[in-house]
Amino acid sequence: MVNGVTIETTRLLMPVAATLVAPLLIWLARHDQNKREAMSFLAAGVTFLSVLSMAPMVLRGEVPGFELFTILPGIKVSFAADGLSMIFGLIASFLWIFATSYNIGYMRSLKEHAQTRYYICFAVAIFGAMGVAFAANVFTLYLFYEVITVFTYPLVAHHQDTDGFSGARKYIVYLMGTSKLFLLPAMVLTYVLTGSLDFNLHDIVHGMFSAQVLAEHPGLVGLTYILYIAGIGKAALMPFHNWLPSAMVAPTPVSALLHAVAVVKAGVFCVCRIILSGFGTGVLGKLTFSDMSFSILGSVWFAPGTFMGNLNLGLATAYVAAFTIVCASLIALTKDDIKARLAYSTVSQLSYVVIGVAMLSQFAVQGGVMHIAHHAFSKITLFFAAGAIYVATHIKKISLMDGLGRRMPWTFGAFGLASLSMIGVPPVCGFVSKWYLVKGTLQIDQTILLVALLASTALNAGYFVPILYRAFFRKPAPEANIEQYSEAPGVMVVPLFTTAVISVLLGLYPQTFLNFIKVFGNF
Repeated sequence: MVNGVTIETTRLLMPVAATLVAPLLIWLARHDQNKREAMSFLAAGVTFLSVLSMAPMVLRGEVPGFELFTILPGIKVSFAADGLSMIFGLIASFLWIFATSYNIGYMRSLKEHAQTRYYICFAVAIFGAMGVAFAANVFTLYLFYEVITVFTYPLVAHHQDTDGFSGARKYIVYLMGTSKLFLLPAMVLTYVLTGSLDFNLHDIVHGMFSAQVLAEHPGLVGLTYILYIAGIGKAALMPFHNWLPSAMVAPTPVSALLHAVAVVKAGVFCVCRIILSGFGTGVLGKLTFSDMSFSILGSVWFAPGTFMGNLNLGLATAYVAAFTIVCASLIALTKDDIKARLAYSTVSQLSYVVIGVAMLSQFAVQGGVMHIAHHAFSKITLFFAAGAIYVATHIKKISLMDGLGRRMPWTFGAFGLASLSMIGVPPVCGFVSKWYLVKGTLQIDQTILLVALLASTALNAGYFVPILYRAFFRKPAPEANIEQYSEAPGVMVVPLFTTAVISVLLGLYPQTFLNFIKVFGNF
């Protein structure tokens, strides 16, 4: 832990401070839209550079930290930076730059209302993401997790119509409900059992729970883990996923924020942090359902081991993720609305991260954590493309996109590259993640999980390839009059094509994020 105000402390607090100040600067510039949007660019640039400045010392194996203040012994607001923090911090701050450019084209082209409120909430959501990324303990993580939920609610309800309020209501009920019913009690149990909420940021094998606590209270430790996984609703594991497709009523840049940058990435990041820095692979590898019998007055009243046997809790989580991957992919096949199809694709793809870290093997953990970044660049491209199509044509249905690729080649070309990443085709970055995940299943001899991953690849192709086939190879109906359409404004097309190209570059240079994972896991 670093005490006092040092260069390391300044670098660590700068991303949080920059995103905290950004909403105020945007509000002060509210009467001039150019200045208002310039403030977003400035804040995004400063945030990204401040996160990037920490990369050299983190890659050296250092874990800078700073305690802001203490509420009670063992309960404090503190920040730290390790390899896992850097991955989430870098992608959230970097993609904010592209999202700001895209926002300008989208919001101005459609003459959306309440744009200042929109930009302020967008900035606060990134503030929450930075706090989650650099949280050094469960309490800090919980605070910023809730900040993201509260300030993305107005973004989901942005249109302020019946659909908007309905989707936003489901959004807030699911995310607040799971965090209050499960995540908050999990945090309390952790404090009661360990006397602290600090993550173990130096060793992914040994977490916060000592061997003595595990030996004395295996049932409570197991229950705490289950509450954590159920409480992180933003990870969209089934059955806590339905908020995500419902949130598609939001403007498309918000969907990109929800599905690629802040919200769902905060969810899977939290799962990674809880599994790897909270419980540790050693604890989860030993903790089985047979350890979780509870009794009152000598009578057993809860004994999951009777039907789950000696299955460890990590693998159980991986099986839930595998089910989510396949089931969400099947649902995506049935959706004609492009955002709905992308939404269920996100539900599926998020579970690649969860299945990776829950397998607890070296290659699987590397693949899962890597997919946080790889999915972010590819999925934001897909949502940007969907928004560009809507701005240029007002078309939402895939069945109406015949021939549009000829009128919008840059947009659909970028969509194609990102789709290849989702499917797992080399050399795009999604292939690298899936390759490591497959190696992880072989490493621990998990045929069921291997089959789920391979099946999902085929299903991914099943719901992405038809979009590209329609756009480039189907002849449009004469009455469609697609000659009237052209590319969306450049401030939208340039960001989406750039993120698509970056997806390819990350596939060619996977060490970009793999080096942070190796430092984090001491692999």
